[in-house]
Amino acid sequence: MKKDFYEILGISKNADAAEIKKAYRKSALKYHPDKNPGDKEAEENFKLAAEAYEVLSDPNKKAKYDQYGHQAFDGSGGFGGGHGGMNMDDIFSQFGDIFGGGFGGFGGGGGGPRRAKGSNLRIKVKLTLEEIANGVEKKVKVKRKVQAKGVTYKTCSTCNGQGQVMRVTNTILGRMQSASTCPTCGGSGQILDKRPSDADAQGMIVEDETVSIKIPAGVVDGMQLKVSNKGNDAPGNSIPGDLIVAIEELEHEFLKREGENIHYDLYISFPEAVLGVSKDIEAINGKVRIKLEEGIQSGKILRLKGKGIPSINGYGSGDLLVHVNVWTPRTLNKEQKQFFENALNDEHFTPSPEKSEKSFFEKVKDMFS
Repeated sequence: MKKDFYEILGISKNADAAEIKKAYRKSALKYHPDKNPGDKEAEENFKLAAEAYEVLSDPNKKAKYDQYGHQAFDGSGGFGGGHGGMNMDDIFSQFGDIFGGGFGGFGGGGGGPRRAKGSNLRIKVKLTLEEIANGVEKKVKVKRKVQAKGVTYKTCSTCNGQGQVMRVTNTILGRMQSASTCPTCGGSGQILDKRPSDADAQGMIVEDETVSIKIPAGVVDGMQLKVSNKGNDAPGNSIPGDLIVAIEELEHEFLKREGENIHYDLYISFPEAVLGVSKDIEAINGKVRIKLEEGIQSGKILRLKGKGIPSINGYGSGDLLVHVNVWTPRTLNKEQKQFFENALNDEHFTPSPEKSEKSFFEKVKDMFS
């Protein structure tokens, strides 16, 4: 089970943005690879802290995490649904400014050049309830910026290929060293040397590419998935950005989703309620036949185990909840009306709920407990 993000940073759920940033910086500096060379456990903690900060520092992602926990981002958001898919370039390219001047780029004492990362691309993918329940592979066409064929780059003379410049400031506490992104090369350590005629000022062109996206079963509306290295390129010896895929759930004609459970309203006639009946009802993967007993009451909820949405974490599936509604006719002919008038004084039609039958409010309480 993944460790709680708040626990990783050592903060409460009520922590504000400044406290979250302060806690992350403290943890990042403690476990920074330059301070712990060769220590795999420290590197793992460094990645965990970055993943926690990436979610908690974003108000929208934080709100989803507070509501759904890790389910909101497993296989999605963050650095690819789990710190195992992260790399140091991801962390430094996004949060390098937080470290201040304490450390340089990853690679041993800050001496190695940092690779720039291209910008991310964002798309929205619409999914049916059936696709969400079963998982699906989607092929989408995206326009990506890539380095033009024949383009060459040379080492930036401002930072000597380091991607950052160092500044030394005299303070009352002594000489303080700080690092910032090189203003000439933008952090790539390289500048344009030869530019093909079809390239822009950075040596880039736009190309169409078809990207295959594997979407796991159980995703929720608004969840974001990441396809690594399918965003825009950056100049020089860089790392491509990522393709961020936002999930949009299409409304189903008959079924209503609530988390991992599915709700279905079944309407039956009064004679069917009295005599009992077998019915074919809508389910995610086709129709399911159920049998209603004689005298079934309107408002009864039938639970079909495992007929809902699979858990994105692989912990089984939700249920299909069938809500029985007895349909009352609005108009009657003379004979039908006479029948029900005679039934007014018939004890068989007098409401007599059994004590074992739950009230509407008890049923609602059970649904959310």
